[in-house]
Amino acid sequence: MTASVAVVSGFLRVPSIQKSRNPSLLFSRPKKSLVRPISALSSELPENVRNFWKWLGDQGVVSGKSPAEPAVVPEGLGLVARRDIGRNEVVLEIPKRLWINPETVTASKIGPLCGGLKPWVSVALFLIREKYEEESSWRLYLDMLPQSTDSTVFWSEEELAELKGTQLLSTTLGVKEYVENEFLKLEQEILLPNKDLFSSRITLDDFIWAFGILKSRAFSRLRGQNLVLIPLADLINHNPAITTEDYAYEIKGAGLFSRDLLFSLKSPVYVKAGEQVYIQYDLNKSNAELALDYGFVESNPNRNSYTLTIEIPESDPFFGDKLDIAETNKMGETGYFDVVDGQTLPAGMLQYLRLVALGGSDAFLLESIFNNTIWGHLELPVSRSNEELICRVVRDACKSALSGFSTTIEEDEKLLEEGKLDPRLEMALKIRIGEKRVLQQIDQIFKDRELELDVLEYYQERRLKDLGLVGEQGDIIFWETK
Repeated sequence: MTASVAVVSGFLRVPSIQKSRNPSLLFSRPKKSLVRPISALSSELPENVRNFWKWLGDQGVVSGKSPAEPAVVPEGLGLVARRDIGRNEVVLEIPKRLWINPETVTASKIGPLCGGLKPWVSVALFLIREKYEEESSWRLYLDMLPQSTDSTVFWSEEELAELKGTQLLSTTLGVKEYVENEFLKLEQEILLPNKDLFSSRITLDDFIWAFGILKSRAFSRLRGQNLVLIPLADLINHNPAITTEDYAYEIKGAGLFSRDLLFSLKSPVYVKAGEQVYIQYDLNKSNAELALDYGFVESNPNRNSYTLTIEIPESDPFFGDKLDIAETNKMGETGYFDVVDGQTLPAGMLQYLRLVALGGSDAFLLESIFNNTIWGHLELPVSRSNEELICRVVRDACKSALSGFSTTIEEDEKLLEEGKLDPRLEMALKIRIGEKRVLQQIDQIFKDRELELDVLEYYQERRLKDLGLVGEQGDIIFWETK
């Protein structure tokens, strides 16, 4: 049994699209900064930002007493404290009438066309249509949105080439293909038959722009809201120094006698006047996910990860039995395991590997009599041949993945040390280094395990000990009969 990086020829492969574990939240690149307070009405701010702030004032959302305001910061735009802001203090509140979500689309002119669309597709279409409508009621918000971010979905072919060998590259290409397919369906089903509802021809580039905006700025995991854009709140930037997601934002009622809802954003830490207000976007995202969603990476090694994908081949003569065992233990035909830099192997990974590799003289463990106990047995080595096989397959997969890179870690680190790099090239270097480190770590774990094969205790030895037939030193116990 063998494994290949690009094609499944055994039971382990590197996935073409990395499995995402959590929904997206907001946008931006993390840099610590102290910024000089700039009045939102100051001529130093871009005109579109000043107009946006005035619009929010006219809507009764902000005033001279608002704790924070937009400002030019190293990330681009952000929110800066106008006065000291306490921990868990409300920074801003945005009423539901200013949210953009699937309900907004339903209430719009294109609402009747969007009932059968995926929620994100309908919101993306709404954004594009409103962007081209000169008289759109959302004009001042839309004028604030960037034309692109540093998300890898916006990278050129030359820039993407710097990601050669990484899972992020295959993930990015997979995502772009998915978005293109969604656009082609949208074009055939909605756009072409209803040209009169769209003042301008909508292109794939428009659709990718809207997708990037939603990936980087939309809030999710909210009460009754899984996809919502919140004007002004989406200027909040990420800071890796903030290590909690608690108390950052929530949806709440506008008052005791009101049915309206408010999006409430709080500061998770104390902020001095003139400092930027930050939150933590997501503690669980890898650097690859941060790069894809927001267009930045962190230096924290815990953000470096590599996803191993392990499959039960349909050609396996014990496919059905193995699948039943996997499903009984809340897994399936395919297992995704995110290995993190400097951390132990994910829970269940070794068990799943041993299950998939079971065969030959070990196949008796797949009999129904072991159904309730086999997962426990798989926590420990089954047999030398089984353990040797999983070591070989994993190490071969790691070596194959590492051979896909054009540079070494040392070469990438030297480029980083030279500095003055384009931000996207710097991001690519950090992704390459992070993925290679994790691959080397995985290879080393199973290399060390190979060296222990002769001293590991396997199932048959453990069973004989349980029956009292083998001593603690592995010697067979004989009984004299009279």
